[in-house]
Amino acid sequence: MKELKDLEYIKKQSVQYLNILKPTGNKSCNVEVKVLNYSELGCLITNTLKLCIMALENENHKNPSIDVRLVLEQALHLFPTDEMELLDIINEMLVEE
Repeated sequence: MKELKDLEYIKKQSVQYLNILKPTGNKSCNVEVKVLNYSELGCLITNTLKLCIMALENENHKNPSIDVRLVLEQALHLFPTDEMELLDIINEMLVEE
């Protein structure tokens, strides 16, 4: 009986505390990154890239606490590809006028 109570307690707590990862259904999860606007997203991406540049420049000191590959991979996921395509379409419309 105690195990059942413990399991119910864990389930209740997980609803309240485990809410960052959103399952996608294919054994992976999404994480939402909240930003105010595209400018803030751009700053987030450029600062992430600058961090990687600094880490690579200081590679002589071998700081294992920064996983540059992981940071760069996340920067790629942050990049607003669809929005950039929309900007291309808008730009083409303006050039044609």
